[in-house]
Amino acid sequence: MKISPEEVAKVARLARLDLTPEKIDQYAGQLDGILGYMDKLSELDTSSVEPMYTPVDQISVMRDDVVRKDFTREEILRNAPETDGAFFIVPRIV
Repeated sequence: MKISPEEVAKVARLARLDLTPEKIDQYAGQLDGILGYMDKLSELDTSSVEPMYTPVDQISVMRDDVVRKDFTREEILRNAPETDGAFFIVPRIV
C-alpha cells in the first residue's frame, strides 16, 4: 500500500499538525515503509500458530484486591480545611 504525501497532509490537518512539505514527504516515506512491512507480515502462514492475546506466558504477580476499611468518614473529614456535613468544601474553579 502506497501512502501519498496528500494522505499524510490530510491526516496532519485532521490532527491539527502544521507540517512542512519536507516533513510531509519524509513521513510519507516512513509510513510507506511501515505499511510495506505490515504487508510482508500478512503474507506469513500462521495457520499452525495458536492464537494468543499476549506473548508473555505468566500469571498475575499482583495481589488480589481486598476490600478493607482503613479510615472512618469522621477521621477523613477531620483533616479537611473546610467541610459541610459529610462533604469537602473546595474552591470554585468554574
